[in-house]
Amino acid sequence: MNLPEIMKRFLGFAAITIALLIGWSSAYWLSSMLYGAIHYLPHEFSRQLITSFLGFLLFGIGMYLITRIRWVKSKQDKFLHPIIQAMRMMAEGNFNIDLSYYRNQMRGSDDHPYYKIIESINHMADKLGEMEEMRQEFISNVSHEIQSPLTSISGFAYALKNDDLSPEERSHYLEIIETESIRLSKLSENLLKLTSLESDHLSLELKNYRLDHQLRRIILAYEPLWAEKAINMDISLENITIFADEDLMDQVWINLLHNCIKFTPNGGTINVESYNTDDSQWEVKIKDTGIGMNNDTLMHIFERFYKADPSRNSNSGGSGLGLSIVKKIIDLHQGEIQAQSELGKGTVITVSITP
Repeated sequence: MNLPEIMKRFLGFAAITIALLIGWSSAYWLSSMLYGAIHYLPHEFSRQLITSFLGFLLFGIGMYLITRIRWVKSKQDKFLHPIIQAMRMMAEGNFNIDLSYYRNQMRGSDDHPYYKIIESINHMADKLGEMEEMRQEFISNVSHEIQSPLTSISGFAYALKNDDLSPEERSHYLEIIETESIRLSKLSENLLKLTSLESDHLSLELKNYRLDHQLRRIILAYEPLWAEKAINMDISLENITIFADEDLMDQVWINLLHNCIKFTPNGGTINVESYNTDDSQWEVKIKDTGIGMNNDTLMHIFERFYKADPSRNSNSGGSGLGLSIVKKIIDLHQGEIQAQSELGKGTVITVSITP
């Protein structure tokens, strides 16, 4: 704290002390005049109580009158007006607030109430601005993902009106419409699922169950997909009992396994391991020999709607929500998920949770 600030505080304390003394002295003088006028002198304790009450009342009136002085009021307005204006701007949806000038004016007074208010408003504006950007980006992404299948459905439905189409062309167009409808339905389902996972009212249905049984069941359920691509499944599962929400964890393994199958070429290998670690954690490691990812992609794979393909085409399917759902479920179980990858050499996903 610098010398000018110390002097300001000392003068402020001295002013309040003097105002209290004046208020109490005036109260003592007024009460003495009143007792003399009515020829009555109350008990000493009652007299002190009445004097103190009148003193604080006069002090409050005095402080109020001081705040009505134009110079004092202008000093208050100097700081209060921009704060009020900033809050009005935020109420109207404008979060581009800059109170740095007023904050710099009070530098060195970090514990001053006005300084703390300005800091809090700046922080609130930054956070609300980030949330608004996320909201707009989310709406933009959803609109893009919905528009793509709707355009296909509309276009091919219009093409079906052509009576000159051959049966093969008509069947092909109908297959495309069906595929795009399924993709649209899956997008809606994932959006609802993600919203549900982020709800404050979501409660996990935790129970003990065998993790190795769960993984085998899901791997067998996806056998038609990996068998069609002649993918070699290398499975090594320890007998592990975990305490988790089985239905939600199903979504984790389904999404991770589906990604591995989708991006692993014909004749590739997917390795699935589950084991207990030395620090009493259980881990599941899913490794593939797929196309892999570069470091930039790896940094964003758990973000909503993120796709490695900047053109965002739908040839590979998916909406970019699967790994966001996986990350949210793992976070709800207070676990961790990590990804390691290299272009052309595959990807390793490791999920670990402490019981």
